Amino acid sequence: MHKLFQSFGKIVAILALVACCQAVQAQEPPFYKDIQAFKKQDSLNVPPKDAILFIGSSSFTMWKDVRDYFPGYSIINRGFGGSSLHHLSYYIKDIVYAYNPKQVVVYCGENDLAASAIVSAQTVIHRFITLFYEIRDRYPGIPIAFVAMKPSPSREKLIPKMQEANQAIEAFLKTQPEAAYIDVYTPMLNETGKPRAELFLQDMLHMNKQGYDIWQKAFLPYLKK
Repeated sequence: MHKLFQSFGKIVAILALVACCQAVQAQEPPFYKDIQAFKKQDSLNVPPKDAILFIGSSSFTMWKDVRDYFPGYSIINRGFGGSSLHHLSYYIKDIVYAYNPKQVVVYCGENDLAASAIVSAQTVIHRFITLFYEIRDRYPGIPIAFVAMKPSPSREKLIPKMQEANQAIEAFLKTQPEAAYIDVYTPMLNETGKPRAELFLQDMLHMNKQGYDIWQKAFLPYLKK
């Protein structure tokens, strides 16, 4: 009988542990697995010191060969697809502070606007400025660049909000030392002011090599050697 109760107790303990693990998984914040993947990657290959750090959403995530575009530059790419500006702030210790970068380049904001119709350009502006000061509080004077939200054909209805946010963020950065606005928006429009579909993959959201070639030319004047 005693052994029976022991076995029953073990089963109850195992079930409780499984339930606990399931509860923890259910409570995982968005993109938790992406951040853990970065940590694992860092444990296997120590990231370079004093690097240029790219943070943001899928346009950076999918730029797998970014280092080939910028030979002679030390770059860490920590974009995670689907992220919004408030996710960058939430994980700032893991994706910024962990690397002590010499420069931070941000591409984000599209997903903020796409997440909900009630998200305004002002929300994106506020979120970026919050992130900007979070980085500067930790690293006073560090160069920070914001990459303009690109005119994705699949998100053409959001372009007026993108333009408003881009322009306001550009104006804000002009008031800050060691801050830059990288305009990829303008060269990605055709002569009629519409998004250039030939720069995008079939989903009309993510870019092909032609799109990244434009980004390379736009980025080069602002990256710190």
